[in-house]
Amino acid sequence: MEYPAWAPHYAEIAREFGFPFDREERSAGRLRALLPPAALARPLERVSERLGSRDVIVVGAAPGSGPPPLWRLPLTATQPAVIAADAATVLCLDAGIVPSVVTTDLDGPVPPQVTANRRGSLVVVHAHGDNTGAIAEWVPEFGGELVGSWAGPPERGLIDVGGFTDGDRAVFLAEATGARSILLWGFDFTTVEESDARARERKRAKLVWADRLIRLLVREGRTPIALWQRDGSVEPYPPGSSDASTR
Repeated sequence: MEYPAWAPHYAEIAREFGFPFDREERSAGRLRALLPPAALARPLERVSERLGSRDVIVVGAAPGSGPPPLWRLPLTATQPAVIAADAATVLCLDAGIVPSVVTTDLDGPVPPQVTANRRGSLVVVHAHGDNTGAIAEWVPEFGGELVGSWAGPPERGLIDVGGFTDGDRAVFLAEATGARSILLWGFDFTTVEESDARARERKRAKLVWADRLIRLLVREGRTPIALWQRDGSVEPYPPGSSDASTR
């Protein structure tokens, strides 16, 4: 999704959650300063080289989901590319899957993401107002290929193709870089495992937005999106719809 079309949606998110844009800018500035020069060059093109014209599996870390059962997929000449959304990197590595791309705002277990990066994953590090400290701590630890993103207009080496949480941002990234199809594994927008009531409600509100944004992309994007259920079935997104192309 082009930034002018995406910006009003993020403005609504920022109003709902109370995200001051000046903090977003400070975090983006810190990320830009810490990324090596190679990470600032051709960021979207480099992601497209990994995902473009390929079937893409976006792996989330919904409770109890486990790693994607790639052995169930039919063998094709070009195997699907895997994007791990933040904490799902652990699930992938434990199953021997090195993701093509990892999307992260550094609030999940970061050492596995560093490991995946050193094994060949391109890591897209997202800057927002609450993770400036994590950026300073972790970005220098990555030894492989990086791309930076933030919640503002694409500029000076940072991208913004849309999306809010790590999972739906991965879906927007796959669509923006020309994926042939997108298959979601480990996505659950209703189950929240948080002991603190305030954190639970905030997480639930974020999941509502993640679902809403993927539905938006189904309507306005070009790439078919489907949900891969734990029983092995695949259905167009959103669940219960008969044909993704008609929504």
